[in-house]
Amino acid sequence: MEFSDDPYVLELLPEFVDTWLDDISTQMSVLIESNNGDDLYRMGHTLKGSCLQFGLEKIAALGIELMGYAKERKWEAAKLLESKLLSEFDRIKKELSSK
Repeated sequence: MEFSDDPYVLELLPEFVDTWLDDISTQMSVLIESNNGDDLYRMGHTLKGSCLQFGLEKIAALGIELMGYAKERKWEAAKLLESKLLSEFDRIKKELSSK
């Protein structure tokens, strides 16, 4: 993965990744289990937009996917997406720590 050359972006990226790891770990399951499609959609929308700001296009695409699952109330598919999101953010965290 290519990271931005912008030192400001690189400085903020580790905290951004940690925040999303925490948010996904603590909030996503609750939203899915409570069938809260509106807030799950909002989470996907925020994920998409914020990841695009950091150039994390693969995760942004997963945010779009999450928005669709939330809108269509596909709870099982959304639950499967949770582990994909955590894996992607973990991968980025490892890449950052090896820089």
